[in-house]
Amino acid sequence: MLTLQRAEALAEAAAAFPILGEIGVTDLLETVRLELGHEAILDGFQSYGRHMSRAVPIDPILHIVSGNTPHAALQSLLRGLLLGARNLVKLPSSGLPEVEEFLSLLPEPLRLRVQVAHQLPDEWLRKSRAWIVFGSDETVAHFRKLARPGIVFSAHPHRLSLCVVFDDPGFESLPFAARDVSLFDQKGCLSPHDIYVAGDARAYAERLAVEMARVQERIPRSPISREETAQIADLRANYTFRAANDPRVQIWQSEGSTDWTVIFEDDPWFAASCLNRLVFVKPLPEDLSFALDPVRGWLAGAGIWPATPENAEKISRLGFSRICQIGRMQEPPLTWHQEGAQTLAHFVQWVDFEP
Repeated sequence: MLTLQRAEALAEAAAAFPILGEIGVTDLLETVRLELGHEAILDGFQSYGRHMSRAVPIDPILHIVSGNTPHAALQSLLRGLLLGARNLVKLPSSGLPEVEEFLSLLPEPLRLRVQVAHQLPDEWLRKSRAWIVFGSDETVAHFRKLARPGIVFSAHPHRLSLCVVFDDPGFESLPFAARDVSLFDQKGCLSPHDIYVAGDARAYAERLAVEMARVQERIPRSPISREETAQIADLRANYTFRAANDPRVQIWQSEGSTDWTVIFEDDPWFAASCLNRLVFVKPLPEDLSFALDPVRGWLAGAGIWPATPENAEKISRLGFSRICQIGRMQEPPLTWHQEGAQTLAHFVQWVDFEP
């Protein structure tokens, strides 16, 4: 199949998954053009300076995917298929029905370029030439040790995200912030742990609690383990005690459950959430860089309000690979430079021809 044909089939399948956002044929071809220089450069030689070049996918590509964020797994597979590579997908032991459904919507020529397994075959490690690994820092480190020399290795380990509200006197960003926190129960790398607010951060936190309850009614949190429940309970107890003795701390929480928690803390130091819809709200300090210093190497995305170029510039050098409007954090475009790098160009090799 030519690139155009693959793009048409992939766009049609992607339309069945709202979590992928709007992905059309034009979007897919534009991604190829932006990263590789020409939308047909995977199909044959194109002019390149004083000679001609073509891109050849590095394959097979091994995808080690996580069950926390199915959209990341789908995007990874979609990119591999867009390149025309063969794809070996190691699913989590609990499965990932979204991947199976996506494959069922593809035409046979594309479907045959994908193999899926719940247990990782040793043969896949031997024959794959590129590895894309999603998971914890420990998972990434494990596979990095296994990777032989010459393997193209793309790691997507644990990452942290946050929101920054630069100016919102009418609290218009609140429902969008609650949605960003709640989707995927904060288990994605683009899920915000903290919200920094210029102005009345305590009032923002109080109103955010109302919005969190509303999201819970529309999109109930997924079931969680006993260990996760205990983590939330411990953190709640800690901050409830602090709130009783420190006016700089206040907590709001769902009644009779651990469904959501909002903690206001008048301390700019970044606080990592235990996830499952527990979020911190903090006053925006003059020096956000200092507050984020301990986690600079783990930052992924920032949702900002209002999403102006001027506001984006203020935090562009803090380590984020994506800055977007609050409310769109969980909908990264296909062209996002994940981990700050291109996502297609990494998986091709170039062949030059001098006619």
